[in-house]
Amino acid sequence: MGKGGAITALIIVMILLASVFAPLLSPHGPDAIDLDSLKMSPGAAHPFGTDQKGRDVLTRVLYGGRISIGVAMVAAFVSMSIGLMLGLVSGYFGGRLDTAAMALVDLVLSFPSLLLAIGISIILPPGIYTVMIAIAAVGWASFARLIRGHVLSLREEPFVDAARALGCSPARILLVHLLPQCIPLSLVIMGLKIGGFILTEASLSFLGLGAQPPTASWGSMVSAGRSYIVVAPWMVLFPGLAIAVTALCFNLLGDALQERFGLKKIQA
Repeated sequence: MGKGGAITALIIVMILLASVFAPLLSPHGPDAIDLDSLKMSPGAAHPFGTDQKGRDVLTRVLYGGRISIGVAMVAAFVSMSIGLMLGLVSGYFGGRLDTAAMALVDLVLSFPSLLLAIGISIILPPGIYTVMIAIAAVGWASFARLIRGHVLSLREEPFVDAARALGCSPARILLVHLLPQCIPLSLVIMGLKIGGFILTEASLSFLGLGAQPPTASWGSMVSAGRSYIVVAPWMVLFPGLAIAVTALCFNLLGDALQERFGLKKIQA
């Protein structure tokens, strides 16, 4: 990675560390109500101000990062695992298996991802795990399509022919020879996807389908603060900035990894 990629990675690490060590960075509790400090503007005691219940906005942004980033990263890992395995198998074996797998992928990709995630979230009880399931159920398809295309090109390479000539089983060829070749592409896609998944989690939480009150998440904070945007704009501004900056950094990291591994431009 170049200098820009290193800076982006450093920012992401700082955001992750700030969320993980939130109890050490803030003297306030994320759900601590202070009726004497309702909708206070940013100041020394509360750098990001307070919300309609007197809760410290900075503290809730830090704790909210645990939910928003954590959900996105888990969903991205699950999506990658499903898409990687399906893409490997369908790309290598081809035939009816490939046709059926790609028909399922096309079916999932034919729906707007956010609307499909909302539909799945409505069916299941609202909560963090529901959001993870909904995002992963939508996100695996693009992984599978890109990995499958990569495997189609790899399976004609001399090293695969040599493995077949040596009598390697299909399972060994997939796991030992092809899987390591797909890891860099999978990491790039994952990096590009996490930013979008953060936005999806924020959207679902904004609609009340994600983390339930009083648990802090960036989307739910924006939703709660929108009614006070005129009198207390900081309630929306700071969680909104957290969403935008984090999603942008993950997208830039994905681009940097793409350049680092020498892969062509990916539309994930």
